[in-house]
Amino acid sequence: MSSLRGERKRKFKAEINVVPYIDVMLVLLVIFMVCAPMTNPSVINLPTAGQSTQPPSDYIEIALRPDAPATISLNSRVGNNGNNRQESKEEAKDRKQLMRKLEEYHAAKPDLSVLVSADKEMRYDDIIQVISEAKKIGINRVGLATR
Repeated sequence: MSSLRGERKRKFKAEINVVPYIDVMLVLLVIFMVCAPMTNPSVINLPTAGQSTQPPSDYIEIALRPDAPATISLNSRVGNNGNNRQESKEEAKDRKQLMRKLEEYHAAKPDLSVLVSADKEMRYDDIIQVISEAKKIGINRVGLATR
């Protein structure tokens, strides 16, 4: 005998049950929401800069200002007690001229260190490029002036 509905074979559907995956994702979401406020990515621990034990007696100073041409000066102590200061200043119109003058100073006295004193309004990139170019010339000791 046949049934009125007819004989149909049931076909199995191959489906992925996603309910357990959703449960796991919700648990992970809750864990990240709880842990996120505990970490503060904006806090950076910067090293402190202490004063050097003995500042150099003779050095080349490069003064950078955003609105004026760069000033390069040779500062040296004259005399045995070091009280007399001798300073010669020159202005450079652009960075190429600044580097040429720095090379002249370095060729005359290769053991001098360089001190870069930059205004706080200067772009960080400009200061780093001056330091990098001074290192390329062959100057080993390049420092930043701080208050």
